[in-house]
Amino acid sequence: MTATRPYGRTTWREALWPVRMERVAIVAPARSLQDVLKIVGEAGVVELSTPPDAPLQAVSKAAVVRGEVAALAGWMPARVVPQLAGQVAPEGGAVVPLARPRGKEAPSLLRSEGLRGNLAPLVTTYGTTPYADIDPTPLAVGAYMLMFGMMFGDVGHGLLLLVAAAGLYRKRPRWLSRFHRAWPFAVGAGLASMLFGLLYGEFFGPTGIVPVLWLRPLADPITLLAAALAGGALLLAAAYLLGIVNRWREGGWPATLYSPAGVAGSALFFGLALALLGWYARLSWPLVTGIVVAAVGLTLAFAGFYAEAGRGASGIAQAVIQLFDAVVRLGANVASFARLAAFGLTHAAIGSIVWTATIGLWAATPVAAAAVFLLGNALALTIEGLVAGVQALRLEYYELFSRVFQAEGRPFRPWHLPPTPKEATPCPSG
Repeated sequence: MTATRPYGRTTWREALWPVRMERVAIVAPARSLQDVLKIVGEAGVVELSTPPDAPLQAVSKAAVVRGEVAALAGWMPARVVPQLAGQVAPEGGAVVPLARPRGKEAPSLLRSEGLRGNLAPLVTTYGTTPYADIDPTPLAVGAYMLMFGMMFGDVGHGLLLLVAAAGLYRKRPRWLSRFHRAWPFAVGAGLASMLFGLLYGEFFGPTGIVPVLWLRPLADPITLLAAALAGGALLLAAAYLLGIVNRWREGGWPATLYSPAGVAGSALFFGLALALLGWYARLSWPLVTGIVVAAVGLTLAFAGFYAEAGRGASGIAQAVIQLFDAVVRLGANVASFARLAAFGLTHAAIGSIVWTATIGLWAATPVAAAAVFLLGNALALTIEGLVAGVQALRLEYYELFSRVFQAEGRPFRPWHLPPTPKEATPCPSG
């Protein structure tokens, strides 16, 4: 029997959230309960109160029996309720939607088919997205590729990443097949590296093959640093906006208003940014407005910390410490994006060293020059590629996801029939 698909084609609005779940009751005649449960277990789309790998007998005993009718409650994707109902109907079973219990969050299931499923590990490795939260997979992947490309800008290295992506996609060589699902990341990283390589004028180093469309990192590091901090600020702004939406869906207006990852934190961040812009441009109205907005954010955050800490002098002291920590952490978070420029400079410096050594050796020993060029770029591709990948992941998780998520969701774990153990085959006597 073919397993039920966990969800069907989705609209763009549905794609913003985890798969919509329905609270249901699996109802069946007591005499045919096990036949119905076999269908449910083979479909593998219903989460029951029993462990996901519980044997059929244990699940049958967990059913509530009233006269001739037995029932079990569980969660399942809303889109496949009609399909499962049609499968169990010939055995006298039914799938009955139930009211969602208050105070009990539904399990989370991110879409796992096609390209979206290949990209989902970037989010699921961090944790389980709460059911009420936005699924940040597309935005998270875009931010990751942008940061990777800024640290690994080289058209030649990007082309090699695209070649690697083709190998992952086609599972060639065979030992790459275990990493097949990573091919979209390799494609995105390669394209981002090529984009920034064109901006930097880098093609296996400063070879002059491609023009400089923006700047050379080693020639203008201050501008690159400013761009890295500005890009980080924009990513933090997007994370704060997502955080506001998530806080509202998680806990209503109190969580939205007072959370440092909600309106309070956003007002502090945007207020300080506006004040800094006004100071830099020597404009009074952005400076004053930014100070006022930041003060409102500080007040809201203090009120939230004070409510959590309790009343009295100890509560005030704890709220003040937490507020000071939030401000310092905000500054540290923005400063962390300076590593985008730092590792971009490192990658450019390695490319420059390799190219300079290649040119210096070419007139005397072309073979040695070619060896230096190949070995140097191989080291830059592997070591710097690994460093850029890890650093982009670090920025994604610590600086961005810490604002998008404030709680851990519960993963969807559907019950399925455990595999039937094969009977042991006696070895032929020799």
